[in-house]
Amino acid sequence: MKYTKEDIYRIVEEEDVAFIRLQFCDIFGTPKNIAIAASQLESALSNECIFDGISVEGFVRSQDSDMYLYPDLDSFEIYPWRPQSGKVARMFCSVYTMDRKPFMGDPRNILKKVTRKAGELGISFKINAEPEFFLFDYDDEGQPTTSTRESGGYFDVAPADQGENVRRDIILNLEEMGFDIYSSHHEIAPAQHEIDFKAEDAERVADMIMTFRMAVKTIAKKHGLYATFLPKPTEGISGSGMHINISATDAEGNDLFAAMNDADNISDNARHFIAGVLRHVKGMTLITNPLVNSYKRLVPGYDAPVTVSWSSASNRSALIRVPQGRSQGTRIEMRNPDATCNPYLAIALILAAGIEGIEKKMEAPKELSDNLGHATYEQLRSSCFETLPMTLGEAISACEDDPFVKEILGESVYNRFLDAKRAEWKDFRTCVTQWEITRYLGKF
Repeated sequence: MKYTKEDIYRIVEEEDVAFIRLQFCDIFGTPKNIAIAASQLESALSNECIFDGISVEGFVRSQDSDMYLYPDLDSFEIYPWRPQSGKVARMFCSVYTMDRKPFMGDPRNILKKVTRKAGELGISFKINAEPEFFLFDYDDEGQPTTSTRESGGYFDVAPADQGENVRRDIILNLEEMGFDIYSSHHEIAPAQHEIDFKAEDAERVADMIMTFRMAVKTIAKKHGLYATFLPKPTEGISGSGMHINISATDAEGNDLFAAMNDADNISDNARHFIAGVLRHVKGMTLITNPLVNSYKRLVPGYDAPVTVSWSSASNRSALIRVPQGRSQGTRIEMRNPDATCNPYLAIALILAAGIEGIEKKMEAPKELSDNLGHATYEQLRSSCFETLPMTLGEAISACEDDPFVKEILGESVYNRFLDAKRAEWKDFRTCVTQWEITRYLGKF
């Protein structure tokens, strides 16, 4: 939807909108907003809304902390789950400095920089994400748990799937906010779900992921359930990921990843793109999989990738696969990210790595032909494929070893992200877990 200022003034008046949230996020993908009354809308739409960025993670920590919020008019939507008298709407914003320049500590501006470069090369990317989540019970004190009373599995329906009505409610609310939902289903593990929406431009998809996470949590709570995107909330079952699918066209709308004269219908551009992503994926993993818990999911046997690999034969143990049914609309699926990532930074890095692969005509490595989904670590070590980082600590080291990540994120965001993750890893390493007590206390 394309909006003008006049459109927004009209909608706010006609729909009795009382408050507008000017939304942005910190470098970790935590949503932030400045709420304004409808009477202040003219100032906001004139890019005159100033906020203090000194307390926002990854933003300025100096006397020059005042910044402007520039609303994206096309992102204006009314929250359908809020009261219908005195409604609440939101617009996503980009952050600008006081001298009216894009603030490059803003994740949205980092993604815009990458998509601008793609445009200069005549490439238009479309992205669709496949976020998974769990619906758990609250305890008697209203605190979230990892307990569930359901035992549903892949594609199950009610009564085994007890989240069916919650998903329905989520979808109806998201569709009111402009989402084009094409499927939803129960996932592999009990209480695990997936809702997929159609591909959009990179910046809009990142905005949609932010909205999706908020909507899922808000509506689940209305049903008395706690929604979590934690990658591995329960041991012994598959975790939650967020596969990211990428397609590309040129200025005339031709598919840049398809090649009708190729045996696999995959173009050289697609292979170069894949090569670029694989070249930098270990360094990017700290951003695409940012938690200690993220690496409990990336283990063999639980439908998640562990090797730096690709497949044109839809091998689901590969990190990157090119799904079947290829013609116009060939897409590349990246399977390691999870939904706790900052979507702006994760998508920016993936696209930038692929663009570098295309520019430098990088050669993709040989395909993964064996299914390594249930391989042991000894079998993985004996294969010719590198493995993804196995811990947050390994991901930190891989990020430090790849200057590309710093180049794309910028020195300030890169250093702040690393500092925070080093501190998180130190906290975890000094924590004594219940597993250690159970395993060792009776022996030593």
